[in-house]
Amino acid sequence: MQTTIYKLTEFFIIFILVPVSFAVQYPVVIKMIIGIVGFIYVLFVLLRVEKNQFKMSPNLNWKAFFKRIMLQFFGIVILTIAYMWFVDKSNLFVVIKNKPLLWMVILFIYSVFSVYPQELIYRTFFFQRYQHIFKNEKFFILLNASLFSLAHIFFRNGLVMVLTFIGGILFALTFKKTKSTFLVSIEHAIYGCWLFTVGMGEMLGFPS
Repeated sequence: MQTTIYKLTEFFIIFILVPVSFAVQYPVVIKMIIGIVGFIYVLFVLLRVEKNQFKMSPNLNWKAFFKRIMLQFFGIVILTIAYMWFVDKSNLFVVIKNKPLLWMVILFIYSVFSVYPQELIYRTFFFQRYQHIFKNEKFFILLNASLFSLAHIFFRNGLVMVLTFIGGILFALTFKKTKSTFLVSIEHAIYGCWLFTVGMGEMLGFPS
């Protein structure tokens, strides 16, 4: 059984040192290698150490899940459309209007190859490895959201940091309630795809 010191060292490297390093200028190839090696390590720990079988629970409350996130999504839709209308009207729905094929391709790639890996790392791995160390639930949720926001520091955009912090809170709460990587990935994909659709994708690194 791995010690608390080992896990805290792991925690520091994966969730603080690596994300901060990505904001520093050095070859992208090295950053990609670090990211790939880190993700392989996370998968190894989840499968071999934590014995995670990634089976979907038959007891998931799909109705309550979709009811809650649709209410939240409605609020996000209103706020983001208002923001784009008043701040960046020329880009409101710009991709779906001008490049609908690109829009569909990016939504698929983002949902499968970006959202799910993020949720494996920041919710599944994070909760299973560190929840017993940080026992105050409110602090743990805020810590998770803060580190999820920190993971986006390389964008060097204050609004991105705020949005990802809020998203981190929502995703952490969903995972806490459902213990499902699949459900929290659906929620993450819905919100992220909407931000791209409404015209805020460029600041989040989506091609436009």
